[in-house]
Amino acid sequence: MFSSSRIVALSLISFSVFVIQSVMAQSGVAQTSAVQPIALHPDNPHYFIYQDEPTLLITSGEHYGAVLNLDFDYRAYLETMQQERMNYTRIFVGSYVEIPGSFNIGNNTLAPAVNRFVAPWKRTDEEGLYQGEKKFDLDEWNPEYFERLTGFIREADQRDIIVEVTFFCSTYADESWERNPFNSGNNINGVPKIDRKKSNTLANGSLTDYQKKLVAKIVTELNSFNNIFYEIQNEPWSDDPQDALRTLKTLDPKELTWAKWAHTASEASLEWQQIMVDQIVATEKELTSKHLIAQNYCNFRHSLEEVQDGVNILNFHYAWPEAVWMNYAWDRPISFDESGFAGSSDTTYLRQAWQFIVAGGSVFNNLDYSFYVGHEDGKGSNDAPGGGSTTLRQQLVYLHEFVESLDYIRMSPDFSTVVHSPGLETQCLAEAGQQYAIFFTGQATDWVKLNLPQGNFTYEFISPFTGEAIDTGNISGSGETIQFELPEFEHMVALRITRSAR
Repeated sequence: MFSSSRIVALSLISFSVFVIQSVMAQSGVAQTSAVQPIALHPDNPHYFIYQDEPTLLITSGEHYGAVLNLDFDYRAYLETMQQERMNYTRIFVGSYVEIPGSFNIGNNTLAPAVNRFVAPWKRTDEEGLYQGEKKFDLDEWNPEYFERLTGFIREADQRDIIVEVTFFCSTYADESWERNPFNSGNNINGVPKIDRKKSNTLANGSLTDYQKKLVAKIVTELNSFNNIFYEIQNEPWSDDPQDALRTLKTLDPKELTWAKWAHTASEASLEWQQIMVDQIVATEKELTSKHLIAQNYCNFRHSLEEVQDGVNILNFHYAWPEAVWMNYAWDRPISFDESGFAGSSDTTYLRQAWQFIVAGGSVFNNLDYSFYVGHEDGKGSNDAPGGGSTTLRQQLVYLHEFVESLDYIRMSPDFSTVVHSPGLETQCLAEAGQQYAIFFTGQATDWVKLNLPQGNFTYEFISPFTGEAIDTGNISGSGETIQFELPEFEHMVALRITRSAR
């Protein structure tokens, strides 16, 4: 039993803690709490745990320039994301920037207007290569930038939005290289004049040291935040593509010739990326919190021969469901990290999301071009190589709700329950004998053949477009193949099967 004096003492301590926390909150200082950073789920490392809950990351977010573009109202953007129940977004830190017109994007948050690009380094009085923008001093940090970066992460944290922080990116064109801080003509630090394609390799001279310092600085500044994970480099294969896997065995695409192959990064790139991973790990070794690290491997699909030390998340772009299955044995979350280049129809990207997540993926990020300066509410109409809309974001919520209606931590990819689905592509997650999530897409048909174990089950067909049940009922399993009737649907339908309580 507590004495009255001890109760008074404890009350004073509690009041003092409250006062300190209030002052910290008012001053904008991030508080370290008992909550841990987003991590791999201890019972199923293909998924995440955050705030003690199993977590899927499903979103449709802007084109990565929310912090580096001073004209972009990131608070309005994050408010929209919260209202529309998106729980994840991705940002570039400012070591890479684009110019208007890059990739034929009409409104591009990664291409700020002249003199509206903010980077981690201070600018000088000397003019650089791009339209008179001032050169950087890579030895001097820019307080304005770090205030904006931490402000963005803090605002996201308050809205339970996870942020993927991407340090570096391949530079795809000479025109963009003219604006890049690492170009020798855009800084005063005497870095060597190099081929842009070698800027993210150890053949970049003194740049590697500046890149390591940038990683250490950002990791230190963001260490107290729990709602982040890091990615080393966006699309590292682009600088020196290594043919890894043919995507088509018959006709080659007449356009998008890069789509012929799943390309992987070169040995020079992988060596440099490992140095950056090591820098993250070494920096956090001296800090309180440890964060997950993602590595971006290739487009489409590929079975990875090696996962580098320290890497926790496997990122793919324009991913096929096979990317999950081919890499499931790595026991890590597998991410559809970027979509696009498949038209502007919401249906296309909704289908991609359902296929990937029901295949066993844990992350889906639609690259959403309806967000840009002046349209931080995501209601803009953009001329861009992708899609995005309020409607699509609502439909992604239905996917999230569908998977979370199941105990998905106990589930894994299943290839035996759906025996035959004529005219349809199928993905299935299952806890054998207990619960099943099945997704069908393609030409609507009347039936499929299933193999369920002996017992009684309830089923529910869900429309991915509305989230509503379009057919429900009971089904008995016998351990043998049965023909199962499908309801009418267009394009796609989801099926949830759970063992009956009786």
